[in-house]
Amino acid sequence: MTGPASQAAPEAAAPATEIGADLRHVRSWIFDLDNTLYPPETQFLRQVEQRINQYVVRTSGLESAEALSVQRGYLHDYGTSLAGLMMHYEIDPHHFLAEVHDVPLDVLTPDPGLHAALERLTGPRLIFTNGSAGHAERVMAKLELTPFFDGVFALEDADLIPKPDPRTFHKMLERFGVDPATACFFEDTPKNLEPAHDLGMTTVLVGTKAFTAEGDHIQHRAASLGPFLTTAVLDGDAL
Repeated sequence: MTGPASQAAPEAAAPATEIGADLRHVRSWIFDLDNTLYPPETQFLRQVEQRINQYVVRTSGLESAEALSVQRGYLHDYGTSLAGLMMHYEIDPHHFLAEVHDVPLDVLTPDPGLHAALERLTGPRLIFTNGSAGHAERVMAKLELTPFFDGVFALEDADLIPKPDPRTFHKMLERFGVDPATACFFEDTPKNLEPAHDLGMTTVLVGTKAFTAEGDHIQHRAASLGPFLTTAVLDGDAL
């Protein structure tokens, strides 16, 4: 074979963010926090996951690799590692949340493009996170997002019952008086969009899984949140 013919073909470019989504009916905007309001490429959440691993090792007595397998199983089965730990061990959940979220924020930087995109949205803008209230406050401040949001629903507000439990969605909607039929939910974990879709919310999958995950519960897809919001058709926009 000649040189050029034997070379591997270049990888296909990543799918572009969905452009021009029709969101004219939306009156309430609900956002997951981690890996949704900042790019997963920052690897910020990996620091939290490492802290969780250390906690599981200390609590269970397992080696790090085995503890990581258990940790991932808890995340899959219960929605958060904390929920799994609470099922199998006697721990202080508030101590857990404080410890695992106590990580440096230096990899996070404000995104002026996202700020401008959020300013386009009329109606309440809310954070709905499986993280702690303190974690949400720190991350939002670092990203300079605090002025753009009207409320936060954190894990403590859900009585430590994480997404995707439908009870937590109902509590969040009731807390803020949100009509799901006119609400849009942005999330990077596909299964967390299922109860939102069942309740009648418009759903947007954000991030690395946006164009690979399957399911009718995913209505819109955004590889990057800022461009998606910037180009979305909103109420009052000229068509």
